[in-house]
Amino acid sequence: MRAKLDQAGLEVHRVGGKAAHDYAEVFDGVPSQHDGKDAAVIAELAAFGKSALWPYRAKSASDAELAYWADWLDTQQSIQPLWTGRLESLLARHWPEATRLLELSSVTLLRALAHYGGPADLVKDPSAPARLASWGRHVLGTEKIEKFLASAAQTVGVRQGAQDVRRMQQYATMALAAYRETQKARLKLQRLAQGNAVIERQAKAVGVATACVLWVALGDPGDYPCGEAYRKAMGLNLKERSSGKYQGMLKITKRGPSIVRRWMYFAAMRTVQCVFVKPWFEAKKAKDKDRGNGALIAVARKLALALHAVGAHGKPFELWRLFSQKVLVRKAQRAKRRAARSP
Repeated sequence: MRAKLDQAGLEVHRVGGKAAHDYAEVFDGVPSQHDGKDAAVIAELAAFGKSALWPYRAKSASDAELAYWADWLDTQQSIQPLWTGRLESLLARHWPEATRLLELSSVTLLRALAHYGGPADLVKDPSAPARLASWGRHVLGTEKIEKFLASAAQTVGVRQGAQDVRRMQQYATMALAAYRETQKARLKLQRLAQGNAVIERQAKAVGVATACVLWVALGDPGDYPCGEAYRKAMGLNLKERSSGKYQGMLKITKRGPSIVRRWMYFAAMRTVQCVFVKPWFEAKKAKDKDRGNGALIAVARKLALALHAVGAHGKPFELWRLFSQKVLVRKAQRAKRRAARSP
């Protein structure tokens, strides 16, 4: 609608949600809101000059390409676990020893399964050791190749039929294709991010891919008045839930694009491995009865504020500033005492 109104030459104005909420009781003496009243409140506030001009801005060619590759990366990264999950169940039935030697996400394993379809054809091929060496390169040594081939020859898995081989080849091919597409998208995003000062600064904190997702979904952090507003746009702001089983509990609102929260969650998972953050995370996890999801969300919320400061104000990203060191030490000691008391 905004685009069409702009094409028609009509100005679009925006009224803040907080202003409309606060004015609701002033409008008719009742704090309740409904569609008809909301429209009248917005119109009246706009007439009083309490609105801001909200022109439609089409994405530039570079931003449009950035949005394309960010969406493609997110899509392929969601597809890859689907195929590897199906592949894992097939390997558990027909070749359970394979994943003890090579990770399921290993490109060498995926290429071997896509080519041979199972352990039987792998053992029959005299050129298999050379193929595996070329696929694995320096990562896959001679000893590991011998163990891998021995596991294929001595597997306790169920013998495959023709359709079982075909299914495993197809699943491995699709998983490998999704992996290659994610790598291709990451390289494209790295190239497109060059020259964008905001993305480059945020990339030092959460990586290039996550920084690109934030730019595409939320825009320039400098357009937000504060870090809390930037975090709210992510849907990571807290709101009290008082319905159903969540009586008086604080939960994130989950407003805005879900892709942002997903990539911020991944960024938080990487961040908690840092020595400055891990003590706080472990203490919070122990407090929540070994449930780490709430602690990860808390880290993501703190990261959101840091990313705004880094992107909007050019401040250097320093992980130790996310948490007070005194608080970290105190929580770590408390967690140790609690663990010592538990049977």
